[in-house]
Amino acid sequence: MQTAIITDSTCDLPQALLAEHTIYVVPQYVIWGDEELNDLTDITAEIFFERLQTDPVAPKTSRPTPQDFLTLIEQARQAGAEEIVTILVSDKLSGSVGSARIVQQEVDIPFHIVDSKAVSAALGFQVLAAARARAQGADTQGIITAAEEARRTMRMFFTVDTLDYLHRGGRIGAAQRWIGTALNIKPALYVDIEKGEVAPGERTRTRKRAIEHLYQSFFEGIPSGSTLHVAVVHAVVDDEAQALAERIRTEHNPAELLVTSITPAIGVHAGPGVLGVGGFYTQG
Repeated sequence: MQTAIITDSTCDLPQALLAEHTIYVVPQYVIWGDEELNDLTDITAEIFFERLQTDPVAPKTSRPTPQDFLTLIEQARQAGAEEIVTILVSDKLSGSVGSARIVQQEVDIPFHIVDSKAVSAALGFQVLAAARARAQGADTQGIITAAEEARRTMRMFFTVDTLDYLHRGGRIGAAQRWIGTALNIKPALYVDIEKGEVAPGERTRTRKRAIEHLYQSFFEGIPSGSTLHVAVVHAVVDDEAQALAERIRTEHNPAELLVTSITPAIGVHAGPGVLGVGGFYTQG
């Protein structure tokens, strides 16, 4: 039985990997005044972040619509799919899972929803794990289990230039925003995979220290000899991202190392200057 995999655009996976593994992607939307922009097709990350820093109108985001899912389900069926597994951004961070639940009640094809409890690379690697299990012959339950197993050791740490964007979008408390701006502290944050939320980590006084903290935090506690799957994600700080990736390659030699830009929908809430490390490990 052929199973299609759908995720959403906050997975931050490179287009080449999505195409290689035949992964369908529903968009998130950036709402900018009267404009509704599909963050897969209507605006690039570069243009988005340039505009974000100059446009006096603050953008918002909107979740994928049920019709977005239905369109991809029909495409998958036309390609021979008999079941669908959709692995989505944390329900605490977006309404994508909510839209998928509406669709689940409407379609006559088995439609399985997996809340990744994550975002960005921590979502993307769960999707990749599922797709790779499918390629090795796993059935639908095996595909879901592969995503859940990857989540078991998943971790994601990042730093932002300011907490203003997260605060504006309701993604972190007002007290954290005050500390980050009033004292010019560069926050190190992480994705709490258990709760599916963005959580405050170390407060550092310089960006250099924030980057060092997220680096050390990501690799802390990973058993020696583990197989590492790592992604460096960023928002228009490619030089920093490439330097961080090279350090990871030199010091940890991961089996897989990606460098990718965050989608505009994440950028609405995180702002420019984001730098993060996400991924998981396996043993044996």
